[in-house]
Amino acid sequence: MAHRTRPHRRKWTVTAAALVLAGAVAPAASGATPDPSCPATGSPLPSPAVAAQLIRGGFTFLEGPTWDRRTGTLLVSDMRSPTGPQGVQPSAMLRYTPPATFETFIADAGSNGLAITADGTQVLAATHDNRTVSAYRLSDRSRTTVAAGYLGHAFNSPNDLTTGQDGTTYFSDPSYQRGNRADEQGGRTSVFRVRDGVVSLVDDTLPQPNGVVLSPDGTTLYVGATGADVIMKYRVHPDGSTSDRAVFANIRTPDGATVDCAGNVYWVSNGEGLVHVFSPSGARLGTISAGRTSTNAAFGGPDGRTLYITSSVAGGGYGLYQTRLALPGNPY
Repeated sequence: MAHRTRPHRRKWTVTAAALVLAGAVAPAASGATPDPSCPATGSPLPSPAVAAQLIRGGFTFLEGPTWDRRTGTLLVSDMRSPTGPQGVQPSAMLRYTPPATFETFIADAGSNGLAITADGTQVLAATHDNRTVSAYRLSDRSRTTVAAGYLGHAFNSPNDLTTGQDGTTYFSDPSYQRGNRADEQGGRTSVFRVRDGVVSLVDDTLPQPNGVVLSPDGTTLYVGATGADVIMKYRVHPDGSTSDRAVFANIRTPDGATVDCAGNVYWVSNGEGLVHVFSPSGARLGTISAGRTSTNAAFGGPDGRTLYITSSVAGGGYGLYQTRLALPGNPY
């Protein structure tokens, strides 16, 4: 890929098969229990191959969409080319109001992945500008730091995140936006969690972890490792700790992800421009196509059944796509 979201991609020899042989991965287990109130009736897709429709193009590099139910709007990051001696990518947080209004919400957000908090008052952001996880209060756009580092060392470049009803947040820390800044993680790319201000390590063996998402009941964490073309799953315990790591699925260049209320998993393949849809057990249900390269996806809309996808546009740049599905996303 070009610089964009993940410049200086390293070549990794680690594969899902190698992880299994190393004894690090348990056999895949069945998926998390779906929300009993979810109107699940078969596949969420109208057909095995769905094509999303472009809403608008002309953006530099879109990432991290998240739906704000209180205002009925979608927040999304637009990242630009690296600047300055440290090679950091400036990023603005945009706000989309259906059907066609886009505006700058925070001009210098420094953000990549985004997630609205359970109480709806803040948007959490994986902020590569200062290598932290931040929270922006939606009412006044003020910024606070949620996670500043681990064991006294700066993160690489937090990329994506997901948060539970209890406020426990999990985030990936690949090196894609580290630029020319010093590596303080000793060559490791990791997944962390932050709970009540305390940062803990989830996994530091995944090559370039990227998208992260929780199941609707919060008992399963999914993580995509772009450098190994694999999606992992972990059991989540009441204290936020994880265990029982297993291979959930294999796709090419897994990027961002989301889930619906039935626990179906929607994982974006950056290199394919597809969203692969899996049942909670890992069965393949179909695909949703957007541009040539795609980065992330999120549910939204008044009834939660619109899937928004950030993806490239023919002729250059990025755009926001959408498609209607049979089930609402979690937690809508």
